[in-house]
Amino acid sequence: MTHAADASGRPLRIAVIGAGAWGTALANAAARAQPDASAAPGAPSVPLWGRNAADMATMATRHENARFLPGVILADGVAPSSDPGVMDDADAVLLVIPAQQIRAALAGLRPHLSRPGLPVIICAKGIERGSGLFMSDVVRQALPEAVPGVLSGPSFAADVARGLPTAVVLAADDERLAARLARRLSGPTLRVYHSGDMRGVEIGGAAKNVLAIACGIVMGRGLGESARAALVARGFAEMVRFATAFGGETATLMGLSGLGDLVLTCGSAQSRNFAFGQALGAGVDLAAASGGKLTEGAATAPVLLQRARAAGVDMPVASAVADILDGRLSIDDAVDALMMRPLRREG
Repeated sequence: MTHAADASGRPLRIAVIGAGAWGTALANAAARAQPDASAAPGAPSVPLWGRNAADMATMATRHENARFLPGVILADGVAPSSDPGVMDDADAVLLVIPAQQIRAALAGLRPHLSRPGLPVIICAKGIERGSGLFMSDVVRQALPEAVPGVLSGPSFAADVARGLPTAVVLAADDERLAARLARRLSGPTLRVYHSGDMRGVEIGGAAKNVLAIACGIVMGRGLGESARAALVARGFAEMVRFATAFGGETATLMGLSGLGDLVLTCGSAQSRNFAFGQALGAGVDLAAASGGKLTEGAATAPVLLQRARAAGVDMPVASAVADILDGRLSIDDAVDALMMRPLRREG
């Protein structure tokens, strides 16, 4: 495998912002993708930054993220730290914090990230509430000097962290940059494809979280596998309509960041969004269903629907999820409304 390097031949230095499960998993993957020491002496470490100094010190000592990924040993080269200065020399950063927290986090970290042309790769999936902006546009506003990119696809943090085979896609407006970073992050068990369709990739990731909640509700309500399959298919059609309305490419949505991610998260309780929906479907109230954990799809649903309506895009499944979460419809009434929609040609 040819590893991406800077002009001096040094492998690209990747820093990871956010030491949750996904950030830790990606730091492990980036470290495993380093050329071996004999091929590139002095290969850089992979800084893994988190804001909690005590947690990061414990992680560095134990070589394990016991809070978010217990039992998974940090790969050689992963360097946990609470010092934002570890980002100062990075050639690219992976931004692995919740979508709704990205703007505030970048404001605080700006002194360490305000280098012209620095690739900032968004690894969260959502649309910003309030502004209605896609995450790449949030990065453009918060860090005008940076070059945003998006990493998405069917991937559970535990699988990636343990080195199980996984494929994702990295997109940027400059596809040559996306390809360069994809080569740097690809390793023995993580295959990173590249794309120039950043909008399509980020919309696929955001919309599938909302649809995963819908599928969880179906299964929690005991409506059966046939209903879930129909919901995945019709939800995918909504996702494609929405993405193409905003400049995304249909082929992108047919790939890893659209259909691939949708299939994964709509069929497994490992998905936080699916598990949240499943609890709602079983009659658990909204607060208890979240379990105190962030559910990106719940934050995304109302703003996804807002943008869809403004663009004239029909999204009945996403609308049902938003109505259930807002208390405008009961689950049974939402199901009845979907089933009673006028019959039409599929498409």
